[in-house]
Amino acid sequence: MTKPQWPGLVLSIYATTRGFAFALFESPLSPVDWGVKVAVRASKNAECVEGITKLVETYQPDAVVIEDYRAAGSRRSLRIRRLYRAIEAWTASQAIETYRYSRNLIRETFSRLGAYTKEEIAQIITKHIPAFEHRLPPVRRVWMSEDPRMGLFDATALAFTFFRFGVAAA
Repeated sequence: MTKPQWPGLVLSIYATTRGFAFALFESPLSPVDWGVKVAVRASKNAECVEGITKLVETYQPDAVVIEDYRAAGSRRSLRIRRLYRAIEAWTASQAIETYRYSRNLIRETFSRLGAYTKEEIAQIITKHIPAFEHRLPPVRRVWMSEDPRMGLFDATALAFTFFRFGVAAA
């Protein structure tokens, strides 16, 4: 059985404590645009929604992919949960399909390739998408906070999970 190709653009968004990261794909290994946006205003969620709105208006994706903040074991903060709910509400008002995937499903996607940690997943992504290689942060030590660039790899991992499971697992 062959997996159907997704016709159109897929925008994956990963919310971070500092803002959000995004990756826009036209197929599993064909990124169109990507980045990390930092929110500096007091209302981070409003600023993030504005940034996501601009991305959607610019690229007009056919699907938006986010982390499943409602999944069992999700430890996302209340602010991040509210941001994801705002994204879902806004994309629904624009008639854009939104798909959610849990961390467990992302791990399942990459465990077949021998990657279990966020760093291992990021390294697998750079092997498949060399354009991301220069964005790979150094390995995180116990005393270090997470590098903001890791959000890009989290967003890309969401997109890879979407292309692997599609609508069935959402």
